[in-house]
Amino acid sequence: MTRAELDLAVEWAAAEGWNPGLHDATAFHEVDPQGFLVGVLDGQPVASISVVRYGGGFGFLGFYIVRPEWRGSGYGMQLWRSGMAYLEGCNVGLDGVVAQQANYRESGFRYAYGNQRHEGTGGGPAPAGIVDAAGVPTRWILDYDAPRFPVPRPAFVTRWLGLPGHRAFVAPGDNAIRGYVVIRPCRQGFKIGPLFADDAEVADDLFGAAAACAPGAPVFLDTPMPNAGALALAAHHGMTPVFETARMYTGEEPDIALDTVFGVTTFELG
Repeated sequence: MTRAELDLAVEWAAAEGWNPGLHDATAFHEVDPQGFLVGVLDGQPVASISVVRYGGGFGFLGFYIVRPEWRGSGYGMQLWRSGMAYLEGCNVGLDGVVAQQANYRESGFRYAYGNQRHEGTGGGPAPAGIVDAAGVPTRWILDYDAPRFPVPRPAFVTRWLGLPGHRAFVAPGDNAIRGYVVIRPCRQGFKIGPLFADDAEVADDLFGAAAACAPGAPVFLDTPMPNAGALALAAHHGMTPVFETARMYTGEEPDIALDTVFGVTTFELG
């Protein structure tokens, strides 16, 4: 894809009800500019897929969309094969709708766990002790992020923290942090992600700091279902489950600190 075609794919994602962030494409594209493919028919884009190589033998698949009028014609499968060829040799992850699990299994993916999206309303006072991420060294955040994702992703995280409209907060510790959170504007309301924290108490404070940035607006949090503390946090804040995805991998499930992942960064890139 060209950069403009990625913007088109984001528009398609919005039409599917995925509610992308207003500036997601900027951070996504910079991770792997070659990892976004478009299917073109008679000069017109009809399908998209993202197959981002993070390095370290890990890739993530998303943005798998075929325009409604061309579904069932085999164009999506052609693009899928091209994307998987680009990720050859990688352990590939995806967050897919539950109804497509069987199809993904046929393509070599194995179910790891479910994620649940919750919707609530922003607002409330900002908790004491949580500070703006700009107040700590970026390397503290990168060090904290690394064990909570399959591979280190410093370029993505650094960009994610500074995109227009993104607000990032940390729970400071002793020459380190105990967690961090980002809230970003979306087509509808705001999404909170990532929300990584040492424990449920820190996660609750970070959630509160993020939610305080969006008074009265819809807020969304994507929680890994094996983390009971994340589900409890969403329930405590009156959030309602709205849909579920299946995290799947072609290889072994990466060994990440899932009990400290209270909010997924983004379903499109993991």
